[in-house]
Parts: sequence; C-alpha cells; structure tokens
Amino acid sequence: MSIINKENILKVLIGYNPWWKTGTVIPALTKHYKRFAFYETMARLAETEMRRILVLSGMRRVGKTTIQYQLIEALLARGISPQRILFISMDHPMLKLSDFQEILDCYHENIYVDHDVYYFFDEIQYVRDWDKWLKVIYDSTPETQVVATGSASPALMKGNQESGVGRWSVIPVPTLSFYEYCNLLSLDRPQLPEDLKATDLPYMQRPQQTEIMLQLSKVQQHFTRYLQVGGFPELALASNDILAQQIMREDVVDKVLKRDLPSLYAIRNITELERIFLYLCSVSSEIVSVDALSKELSGVSRPTVENYIRFLESANLIYRSWPIDMAGKRVLKARPKIYIADAAIRNAVLMDDTLLTDPIQMGKIVETAVYKHVAAFYYRYVTSIGYFRGGTKNKEVDIVIDYPMAKKILIEVKYRENATISDDDAVSVLADEASAAIVITKTANDLGLQMTKTRAILLRIPAFAFLYLLGNAERHGYHYIS
Repeated sequence: MSIINKENILKVLIGYNPWWKTGTVIPALTKHYKRFAFYETMARLAETEMRRILVLSGMRRVGKTTIQYQLIEALLARGISPQRILFISMDHPMLKLSDFQEILDCYHENIYVDHDVYYFFDEIQYVRDWDKWLKVIYDSTPETQVVATGSASPALMKGNQESGVGRWSVIPVPTLSFYEYCNLLSLDRPQLPEDLKATDLPYMQRPQQTEIMLQLSKVQQHFTRYLQVGGFPELALASNDILAQQIMREDVVDKVLKRDLPSLYAIRNITELERIFLYLCSVSSEIVSVDALSKELSGVSRPTVENYIRFLESANLIYRSWPIDMAGKRVLKARPKIYIADAAIRNAVLMDDTLLTDPIQMGKIVETAVYKHVAAFYYRYVTSIGYFRGGTKNKEVDIVIDYPMAKKILIEVKYRENATISDDDAVSVLADEASAAIVITKTANDLGLQMTKTRAILLRIPAFAFLYLLGNAERHGYHYIS
C-alpha cells in the first residue's frame, strides 16, 4: 500500500491545523510581536474590491510562517470558521511528493466543502508548477483568499510576471529593522511624534532637536548588538549571542546553501556556491566584478559565478545595487554593488571578532544595514535603489534613491569619528541636483547641517537615529524620507 494516499494526507493536514478541533492557534506559534508585514498583509486581505493572492517573500528565520499563524489567529478572532482556514507546509516530505490537487481535494472532501476559504501555503516554491496552480485557484474560485510564503523571490516575481499578472502581489519580509528589533525586545523606546522624519531633525530648533536626540539615545546602546545578531527574531531574543551566530550559520546560511538552493536549481557543486558566498560576505557594500571574482576563485567559470549570484539573490541572501545615472554624468559601467541581506549574516559567516572594532569594517557593516533599510522602506514605490560612481574624478555616492520624474535622494555613509565630507566628495558635488543629500555618521552629537561651496545643504544624521526614525515612519505609514 502506498504511503502517499488521502488518509495519510488528511492526518498531516489535521496535524497542521489544530484549530479545526480547538478553535484556536497554539500560542507558541503566534509569538507576541508582529512584523510590519503582518499589518500590511492583514490590510490587503481586507481589500475585497481588489482581491489579490498575497505572497510573503523572505529568507529563512525572518518570521514568514509566524506571520501566517498570526493572520490565522486574527481571522479566528474575527469570527471566521476554523474549518474555512487551511494551512499547508509544502516543505513536508509527504506533501512534497503528493499531487497538489489531491491535497486540496482531501481538505474539501473531509473538512470543508465550499470554496469561500483562506488557504495558507507555506514555502509555495516546493509545489511543482506552483504559479499555474495559483492562477487556477484565483480564476476558478473567486471567493477564495490565499496567503503564501516563499524563499525564492525572483522565482516568485517571475511567476508573477508570467501567470500572476493582476492575480498576486509579492510582499517582501526582510530581516528585522532596527525599529522592529527595539520593539521586539521591549526596550525603553523613544517617545516620538508619529509624523517625524529623519530629514526633519537638522532643521528643528535646538531645544526640540535636543529632546528628540535624548529620546533616541535610549536605543543607541543597542545598535551594535543589532548589527551583530539583530536581524532574526528568534536570534535577537537569544541570551547567548555566540550561540545565536552559530545557529545563524547552521540554520539560515548552511541550509540555504546546502539544501534549498541545490534543490531548487539542481546545483551540483555546493562547495563553489559556498566559496562565492564567503567571498561576497567579505566584500559586502563593494562594487563586484564577475570577472575578478572568477579569477579570485580559480576554477569557477564566469557563467557559474553569474548564476550563483542570481541564486543567492533569489534566496534573499544578498542584494544587488546597480549604478544610477545622475543628470547625464558619466557613470561606471554596469557592475553591481553587492550587499549581504543582513549585516548579522556577514558577521556570523566571517567569524572575525575584530569586525566591530575595525572602523573600515564597521563602515561596511553600517552601509549594509542602511541599504537594507532603504530597500525595504521603498519597495512599494516606483523607485530604483542604486549607487552613483562616475564624473570627472570617478567618485561615488553610496546609495541613490531614484524617483521617476523627480529629484533623487543621495545617502553617503561615513560611520567613523570626525566624519568629514569635503566639497570634492560626490555627495557634495551632486547635492544641488538632489531633493535631499544625507550623510550617515556615527556619534550622537554629529547632527546638523553642512553647507557645500555651492550652498547646497547636506543633512548629517547618526546611523542609529536615521535607521530608527525610518522604522518610526514606516510604522506610522509615512513612506518618504523627504
């Protein structure tokens, strides 16, 4: 008798859906803290006139599955019948080997006949032809709501372009922002105006400015630990930071490199993939040449390097930041900067105790964190997040936010003592052409305005304050820096 049959499938489904019997979600599954993505997904589910399948995309351990359980808990609290809610982890060995239609038929034949249901599919990319199945569900059962999760975002985006146009939306779930980290740990949090923006600070009267910075100083001491382990909810709550970094290497990095990506992309040489990722960790925030990387890792061909970089991006382990043109100025040929998706991953992989005391390395770590925050903040909008390098002196602006038909926002990270910006630096030269030019610094008292020789204004803001205020703006629905 085959193990893969409806009786055994039903046993698995009952195990995954205890609320069919109890009417509640097990408290241990829902945690106490809700990510920004929970509130966005809940609001999108309530949009009955613009129905969409919602796909939460992010790497391992960022809380995608927890968000699904929290959504289920919220639906039950609103009076939705427990039998109308189906949760399936597509990573389960039996369900991976089962026909997808057979799984759904088993549910409808035994638990709930109609289709006015809420499907929660965890790790949807493990379903063969998952994009076509979502299309069928969307088109054939208009009363059905679907929330899925996936760890391979380009695959999800590709499916959206091909089968999902007008049918589903991808909601990124990055690692914790600094603001979310502080809330998760229930720290003594700053009391701030809801509409406060980072770019407001330098223009405030000194008493107001002092009061805001006094409030923000409550979280300053936690910034370094956030950079070490703070991006992942469970690890941020751990009391042993060394063990947390070990778990990060084993569960976040190793499982993705040794299991998830080889499974999704039929990768045979896992060692090459590991070598490339280790190299990218060491150069996070730098411009990367595929040719140079291929030579550095002798024996790895250029096409292989290109493919593996795409695979790492698909697993949400890295970001690629591409050069952006500034008003016709010559730019470097199209080579990306590469950022590890969370500074804590970089630290855990490199296992170098001196990283947090080396000013150059700390600059890379903080720039990595700033890029992640900005990319997460602006994903809803038609913007490109890249960098500029060019002009007559081939100088660089670390991060450029490119609005179509509007002036750009420039961000330069100078995380060091006495962080000076000269009139020859690219951010100074280009400040006239931007709606805002921001310099991210280190010390709390390094806050204010700097005027360039062309009388353009640079806004100087400490990194911990900038990142916290970005989260404060996101929490209160204000999605513009300037």
